[in-house]
Amino acid sequence: MNRWALQRYTTAEVWLRAQTDRVTAHLTTRKDRGQTSFEYLGIAVVIAVIIGVLATTSIGDAVQKAILKSIRKISGGGK
Repeated sequence: MNRWALQRYTTAEVWLRAQTDRVTAHLTTRKDRGQTSFEYLGIAVVIAVIIGVLATTSIGDAVQKAILKSIRKISGGGK
């Protein structure tokens, strides 16, 4: 390969890598913007629904009794 062609090839490769890096940086920073707050909102909604179901059904009483029974077993307070 002669010197002129090698210089053109190198210049083109450097330009292409710079453009690829720029586009990659733009896509990765833009895609994730606001994602964390949306995930926290989703978790809060799921927790609120679980608390609501446990508070309004008899399942909540059963869960409470099972938790208290386990605590008593661990602390040695009864069976």
